[in-house]
Amino acid sequence: MHRSAKRLASLLACAAVPVMLVAGCSSDDSGDKKKDPGSSAAPKSSSPSKGGSASPSVTPAKMKKLPNPCQAVSKDTLKKLVPKTKNEDGEQGKSSDAMARGYCAWKSSDEQGVDGTQYRWLDIGFQRYDSDPTLGTGEKRATDFYKKQVDTAKATQGAKNVKTGAVEGTGDEASWTTYDLKKEDDDFKNQTVIARTANVVVTVNYNGAGLAGADAPDPSDLLKLAESATQEAVTSVAKANQ
Repeated sequence: MHRSAKRLASLLACAAVPVMLVAGCSSDDSGDKKKDPGSSAAPKSSSPSKGGSASPSVTPAKMKKLPNPCQAVSKDTLKKLVPKTKNEDGEQGKSSDAMARGYCAWKSSDEQGVDGTQYRWLDIGFQRYDSDPTLGTGEKRATDFYKKQVDTAKATQGAKNVKTGAVEGTGDEASWTTYDLKKEDDDFKNQTVIARTANVVVTVNYNGAGLAGADAPDPSDLLKLAESATQEAVTSVAKANQ
């Protein structure tokens, strides 16, 4: 039985936002879908005291810049992932340091009459680390954060049917995590793809649901799209640093 228009509006208003919060924005971001796990900007090392030895040097970070997160994937890709989105330009998260972190999100509701509505959500987050004598190289710091992001995705609260795997040919290392979440009696299919390229970590969250009687989307189809978006986002990092 199809839900009423009022029921559908309620569902869209509280449609699932990824529980695996992206390290993309500062703490003043609007909404609960963005969360800053801590600044990635390297703290300034204090100058050596007079007569003391200089701080040990570390290999400089490879990536010096981040791309505009809302331009990290092509318009054609967005049309495939979030069809009929009302904002192709995306909703960019606020950041106190655009060279250290960035975030952008899109959502769409494709109404299909008596066949219900297909809901989609996409967000892309970037986190870049500088090298620091006391904390290590930017690549090491990014590797540590990459592992934390993967663990966080696997431990999403309320997640069911959690599955993980490696993504080949994307950055220096990449992995995917898929899981189901129930929201307002609807099943949301969630895909999180995390990749590291040198000292930058890219996190892509993509989920979908069939609302108002529509069939749930195929998770394998959603994952392929999420992996494609991640590859584009990783490529955009390289282009920003050319």
